[in-house]
Amino acid sequence: MSLVFGNCEIDVERRELRAAGAACHVEPQVFDLLVHLIRHRSRVVSKEELIDALWGRRVISDATLSSRISAARRAIGDDGKQQQLIRTVARRGFRFIGEVREPTHAHPPASAHPEQAVKFCRTSDGVHLAMAAVGSGPVLLKTANWLNHVEYDWRSPVWSPLFALLAAQCRLVRYDERGSGLSDWDVDAFSFDAFVEDLETVVAANRLERFSLLGISQGAAVAVAYAVRHPERVSRLILCGAFAKGWRKRGNASDVARAQASIALIREGWGNDNPAARQMFTSLIVPEATLEEMRWLNDLERISASPQNAIRLLEAIGQIDVTDLLGQIKAPTLVLHSRGDARVPFDHGLAIARAIPGSRFVALESKNHLILSHETAWPRFTAEISAFLREAAG
Repeated sequence: MSLVFGNCEIDVERRELRAAGAACHVEPQVFDLLVHLIRHRSRVVSKEELIDALWGRRVISDATLSSRISAARRAIGDDGKQQQLIRTVARRGFRFIGEVREPTHAHPPASAHPEQAVKFCRTSDGVHLAMAAVGSGPVLLKTANWLNHVEYDWRSPVWSPLFALLAAQCRLVRYDERGSGLSDWDVDAFSFDAFVEDLETVVAANRLERFSLLGISQGAAVAVAYAVRHPERVSRLILCGAFAKGWRKRGNASDVARAQASIALIREGWGNDNPAARQMFTSLIVPEATLEEMRWLNDLERISASPQNAIRLLEAIGQIDVTDLLGQIKAPTLVLHSRGDARVPFDHGLAIARAIPGSRFVALESKNHLILSHETAWPRFTAEISAFLREAAG
């Protein structure tokens, strides 16, 4: 179902807002607020009704609701002064007054991929996490990493070839990290412990008993910690582009300097229309990407996290240290790493493989941190993962 007004379109099923044809990220509660106001545009919606619809029985201040209204207005090109689309009705509530069209045909799903199911779960500290599941058979759970967006990644030429291949072999479950993607952006705690507890929440929400675990980049450390905490649940462990220590824990002055320079660049330019700041990260992650792939990754960085959250996530990643856990892993483990990886140097993956008892290490002939479907390393990368998962199924 699509709702069209002015130069904006809301795809309700895909939970997407587009303005002038471009994807526009809004927090889940802001998206839900817009949809609720539009669907009930024939009347004034009271503050109490909005609070009940968005927060259930939680006690919410007027300031919190006002901030969500302001965010909704900004997202659709409105403001509190002009109120051309969302009108405040004094002492009664709010009403959507824009002219809305509901096209008969919404955007068709991508024919190359099956439909994934997107749901939400809630952590013990009240954060809503977005989860996506697709495929059938043995479960493969991918941990979140910096940065993901379960819907955008599913269509991205950077991620979708891998996800489609995995979903053809198993039931693939993914989720967005707290503070990013379709998960809540307004989050108090960013820490490695919180990342691991979020993974535990996703496992519980999906009622998973035993499964293979895939960790990429930062997500590899989260997978390691979970596998040690819950050895009875993890049948196989796959680690790609992994590191055991974050940039602050390595004791390397140049690593710290690079990270701090990255944080300064994010603070100054991440949210701007000029993608130069985001392009720096893209060039480190996939230096051999096509222009189309780079544009997709640039856009992913923009819509998946605010500058503030991107920085807070990087700070939390800097504190990671799972070196003492590697020797405790019981599950059969496959470690893959690109020889020319500029984001996470090859030595980090090699060190992890050496520390995990009985692990298999695969060196990939690539400069990319994320292996892309058109590069020469792709057949080896996918063949190794597929064979490893077949062993688990057997």
